[in-house]
Order: sequence, then structure tokens, then C-alpha cells
Amino acid sequence: MKTSDRILQTIKKEGAVTAKQLAENLGITTMGARQHLQSLEDEGILAFHDVKVKVGRPTRHWSLTRKGHNQFTDRHGELTIQMIDAIEEVFGPQGLEKVTAERQAKTLDAYQQAMQSASNLEEKLSVLVALRENEGYMAELEQNDEGFVLIENHCPICKAATRCPSLCQSELAVFQQLLGDDCSIARTEHIVQGQRRCCYQITPTA
Repeated sequence: MKTSDRILQTIKKEGAVTAKQLAENLGITTMGARQHLQSLEDEGILAFHDVKVKVGRPTRHWSLTRKGHNQFTDRHGELTIQMIDAIEEVFGPQGLEKVTAERQAKTLDAYQQAMQSASNLEEKLSVLVALRENEGYMAELEQNDEGFVLIENHCPICKAATRCPSLCQSELAVFQQLLGDDCSIARTEHIVQGQRRCCYQITPTA
């Protein structure tokens, strides 16, 4: 993978970073990181903001622009939107709801089969993260004081979900059905609402 692509992957997953942080993460010089960052800014893929510090010069933090986010694939986005429009036009809103419900049921069934050998919440979440990662969501799992955080740094169906919000509601419902009564789930960040990633706080009920 090219250094510029690795930089984009890092910023997509971690949010705004400095040249020094990138250099340490990627094993390159700080000067080299700055040159790549400047080149990506010239292309309109990155932007920066300066953060004041108590001593010395402000620290420059780099993040993705809208064009930068668009570098990551949205699976057949325009075609999917056309299909959604066609379904709604031919079968009405209720027809679209039925299609969404069918997708939800099939997703739940596939995930449940993959999760058959998982015996506790943490094992289930590990399987879920692997499934979502394979589907292009750039998924990660972290622990915090309340339990776990499922992080999805990318949404490969973002355009479709923006056009049809029930797709996002459906995914949240799948997670809750999948993990059962062992936990409660709340979406705390949402790409469709303009945030850089989707996050789900998963709190064990026991």
C-alpha cells in the first residue's frame, strides 16, 4: 500500500492527527509525513486546523475533507439509490419497508449462523466485528468503563442509508437482536448525521 493510502487509512480510523503522530505510526520521518500531508491537502483530500498549546507553536492537526471521505468506497452507491427510488415508485413506501425488513432478516440469519459457537458477549462481539470488517465497515472493538464500543470508521452503504434512513435503524435492530438481553445498545456517533464514524455503546445488563 502506498504511503499516501496508509495516511488516509490512519486518519479515517483515528480522526485528526499530527505529522509527528503519523510519522511514528507509519515508521517514516516527520518531514516525509509533512510532505505527504501537504500533497494531499493540495489535492483537496485533507485539511488542517491549528491547536494552541501552552508553550511553543500551535500544533497542526490534519483531517479528511468531504473529498477525502469519498476516497473510500460506497458500494454501488448511485445504483443502489436508483433501485431504492424505483422500488418506492413502483411499490410505494410500504414496499420499500418490506424490502428493508427482508434485508434485515437475512442479515440477522447470516450473522446468527456465524455466531453459533460464541458463548458470551465478548465472543459475539469479536465475531460481529470480523463480519463488519469483511463487509467494508473498517470495524473495531474497544472497551470502556460502561462495557464495549463497536466502532465503524466507514459506511460502505452511506449513500443508500442517507436516502433510506430505515437501513440504519435496521442495522441497530440487528445488533440488538443478535446480542440479545445480555446488553443494551445505543448509537453515540453517526456518519449519516455528519460525524466521522458510527459508534455503538454496548453495555452489559448483568
